[in-house]
Amino acid sequence: MIGEIDIYGLFIPPLLILAIAAWFVSGLLRRGLRAAGFYSWVWHPPLFDLALYVLVLSALTALTAWLR
Repeated sequence: MIGEIDIYGLFIPPLLILAIAAWFVSGLLRRGLRAAGFYSWVWHPPLFDLALYVLVLSALTALTAWLR
């Protein structure tokens, strides 16, 4: 079982840290894809953004589990 991260007495679940990191990474990916013109091929951009976020979050979670 993964324990919580202690920040000055405030216990934070590791998934929250990963979710925030995935939000930043997916934001950078969205910006890059938008600049490349990829969104003209996407049928439903908000749904694509959600799927991209879920993929990045699952990749970060798998990476941290693999590194342990």
